[in-house]
Amino acid sequence: MFILFAVPEAAPFAKTGGLADVAGSLPAALRGLGVDARLVLPYYRVVQNQNLPLKKMISGFEVPLGREKLKGNILEGNAEDGVPVYFVEREDFYDRPNLYGNVSGDYYDNLERFSFFSHAVLKLAAHFPIPPDCIHCNDWQTGLIPAIMKGASGWVAGIPTLFAIHNLGYQGIFPAEKFYLTGLPGERFFHPGGMEYWGNVSLLKSGIVYSDLIATVSPTHSLEIQTREFGKGMDGLLRHRSSSLSGILNGINVRAWDPAVDPLLPSAYTPDDTRGKLNCKKSLIRELGMDPTLVHHPLLGVISRLDIQKGIDLIVAAMDAIMGLDAGMIILGIGEDSIQKAIHHACRKYPRRVKFEMRFDDSLAHRILGGADMLLMPSRYEPCGLTQMYAMKYGTIPVVHAVGGLEDTVVSFGLSSAKGNGIKFKPADTGAFMEAIRQGITLYQNKKAWKRLMQNAMRTDFSWERSARSYLKLYRSLVGK
Repeated sequence: MFILFAVPEAAPFAKTGGLADVAGSLPAALRGLGVDARLVLPYYRVVQNQNLPLKKMISGFEVPLGREKLKGNILEGNAEDGVPVYFVEREDFYDRPNLYGNVSGDYYDNLERFSFFSHAVLKLAAHFPIPPDCIHCNDWQTGLIPAIMKGASGWVAGIPTLFAIHNLGYQGIFPAEKFYLTGLPGERFFHPGGMEYWGNVSLLKSGIVYSDLIATVSPTHSLEIQTREFGKGMDGLLRHRSSSLSGILNGINVRAWDPAVDPLLPSAYTPDDTRGKLNCKKSLIRELGMDPTLVHHPLLGVISRLDIQKGIDLIVAAMDAIMGLDAGMIILGIGEDSIQKAIHHACRKYPRRVKFEMRFDDSLAHRILGGADMLLMPSRYEPCGLTQMYAMKYGTIPVVHAVGGLEDTVVSFGLSSAKGNGIKFKPADTGAFMEAIRQGITLYQNKKAWKRLMQNAMRTDFSWERSARSYLKLYRSLVGK
């Protein structure tokens, strides 16, 4: 089976969020199951700067963009894991400092940029000696592809599409007067049952309407987005297509996130021998200049974008109560100014017990997960979440709001059964959140129960193979049709 992954970003080539991690891992996992999975993404400046060994595959192909026909190239290479990768090259569209925008906002011509990319993907599909069995599209930047396929002819006509929604909040909305830039006939595609969305154009809606199957990144989230609370205005459409909608949990790169071999940790440890985690905790406290006595108390970690969607306001509101439990806290991330100011205030109020690293730092994230006892993740909205899975692999117990992928990946620990891998709470308010933290600290003080909880978490299977097998079932159902 031949699957072509169309993505706006993929690790390690270009990354702004979790989609890049998915695109950087899932194709390799599928290839491990015998699937010929390949990637295609734009040839951004950040990719060019990596000086990859690429060769030109297609030169001077033409794409309709409104009344113009623009030319581009497709380059080919391979990822380190052997996945074939194709890059769509057009200098004026992709040779820019950032992927989607700058401090002033989104790039004004994102519709043109990703219309061009979508048409280029079909040029690539038509170039192969045998066309793909499925084009796996991802997020609004590729939402035009299923619509283009409905009008395709010749070699690529009939290739089924799967549209994966990684974040429903980004909907690719543009003014109606720019619809002509999609290269599609308005009378066929720009109407309330098609790509029109409250008088505008939505590429996300295009993917939902015209794809053969839809997937999102956790079973619970696939149900949540069909409700008004979580549907971001698309809930009615998603309910209409519910029979074609699946929820498949993301996996994680278990090689990159493994405390037994992680070179970023000062000590290695495993589920059978967790002694190295204490060394990691001591080292982290020393590195960040925190109170050395915290080694004997629960150390809580937060690795997140700092905004209300992530529930960070609950952490701020609960800070005094948490400090009253003799805990320490490390916060890594950037976000809303008011939240950052509140965290700085907590650092001044509780010196050497609250530490704020106001940045994104992947290396420090590894060390926090290695040294912290618990991870706080009170997100109000979380399609899947990866950090809680990373935390569990490091024996760092997640305390999460039971929503989306957090509900699906975290199983509340039962003291009598000794089963479960974390702590969940609901609703998303300070009272329920604090009760979950108290529960976690009570368990922490029970050394036998805590060790079992750590081992349960570390042994949970979050490998991509599990997810890949679920996607393979969807592909097979499309090929069967």
